[in-house]
Amino acid sequence: MTSDSAPDPESTLDRETLEHIVGRPLEQEWPASALAPGSRVRVLRDPAWDGPWQREFLGTIDDLAAPAPVQHAQARHGELAYWICFDEPQFDSGGEGPYRKALIWDRYLRFEPSTAA
Repeated sequence: MTSDSAPDPESTLDRETLEHIVGRPLEQEWPASALAPGSRVRVLRDPAWDGPWQREFLGTIDDLAAPAPVQHAQARHGELAYWICFDEPQFDSGGEGPYRKALIWDRYLRFEPSTAA
């Protein structure tokens, strides 16, 4: 979504739903060091275990909420989590899904530079 376009109704509903679940507005201030919304990424599998997704796939960084520091004991210093909108619905490694977007730690993302046609 660009700043000069009307909000996508699906994205608006996603944001309202998530804000209701967490009980507060979602952070919208984008960290200066973060990948920009709309950036193309490849979601990776972890080489050390069978997950977190069944396969690698492409997606786009969503502007649902700004990337946030991962609050977990296994997080790397400064690791961010991004909302990713998937090109196609995906199943996680436990077979749950299909999901159309998810909050994903940056260790499982690889920037995919756009290629000119």
